[in-house]
Amino acid sequence: MPQPGASLLSYRASIPLSNHTLARLAELIRTRRIERRCRWRRLDPSRQALLVLAHLRNGDTYARLAAGFAIGTTTAWRYIHESVDLLATLADDVHAAAKRASPLAYTIMDGTLIPIDRVTDERPYYSGKHKQHGMNVQLLTDPVGRLVWASPALPGAVHDVTAARTVGLIDALAGVGVKTFADKGYQGAGGTIRTPFKRHRHRPWLSRAQRDVNRSHARIRAIGERAVATLKSWRVLTKLRCCPHRATALVQAILVLQLVEEGRYSG
Repeated sequence: MPQPGASLLSYRASIPLSNHTLARLAELIRTRRIERRCRWRRLDPSRQALLVLAHLRNGDTYARLAAGFAIGTTTAWRYIHESVDLLATLADDVHAAAKRASPLAYTIMDGTLIPIDRVTDERPYYSGKHKQHGMNVQLLTDPVGRLVWASPALPGAVHDVTAARTVGLIDALAGVGVKTFADKGYQGAGGTIRTPFKRHRHRPWLSRAQRDVNRSHARIRAIGERAVATLKSWRVLTKLRCCPHRATALVQAILVLQLVEEGRYSG
């Protein structure tokens, strides 16, 4: 808190997104307002869109945004909340995503953990793999590392292959016959999922050919890390400080905005 009598310091900040993304989000907000016959708002659609992008991309807090846009903190929260929900409804479901991926030579599947604040019932959200609390999100990537789809978020304790089954991703990819590369955590997934050879008690050593296959497999899977980096470039996901149940809406809203930014959103 500033000392009594002290003035607040302010500064301008940039958002590493194009004007196209801002204009598209503003258009969606304007259309929704017309549909709902909304009355006067403190911010016009363009300013509300800028507010939302500053929160999602830069991770600016509600209090900081409220001061910067000269609105109340509750108003900032409401504008962001309604915009995130609007964007989330536009995201593909798993079957639409698999259909969109069907023309690709192959896809890459990987899971990532979105860190969260500790909650009262901690156990379901604690990931033993990452040694922290979070939400498990499954990502589907094209051969050049671009994000194709992000799944609904599940508690961090859920194993990757279980999460992929739960959201229907494995069955959806098998249904369209897309070959998909994944890491050892997806062993036994079946369908069109390809995983590296793994040593076990009946196969303590891998042959040279199997090691060569694993090296090629690893090079392909490494490309999928670009999608993880892309998703986490949206700073709000650095650590969620909201209810864990809001994670799905945030991730799906960001997915839509990322596709818009790259000119790949067809909605």
